[in-house]
Amino acid sequence: MVSQIYALRYGIERDPTWFLLKLQEEVGELTQAFLMLSGGSRGRGNTPEQLQQALRTELADVLSQVLLLTRHHDVDLQAAVEEKWLRRNPDWMLRQTNDENR
Repeated sequence: MVSQIYALRYGIERDPTWFLLKLQEEVGELTQAFLMLSGGSRGRGNTPEQLQQALRTELADVLSQVLLLTRHHDVDLQAAVEEKWLRRNPDWMLRQTNDENR
């Protein structure tokens, strides 16, 4: 909803390219926040607390954009994560097997 309001306000068409480019923009902002926090870039006079807050904010932006992108492309993110990451975790596989046998 926030993304829709933003698009309406600024006359942006949220097409497939926009979703990907917006994610890229947010990843760039996350990179900048990380570099400032880690000392790899100027902190621009921000306190360590402000730098930490900027990192949290940018992480939230990246996650939100990923969720918007998955929704736009009708991707079941939970299934995709299970397929790509969790199935390789033996503890997760054991829990799945136990759950299926109940």
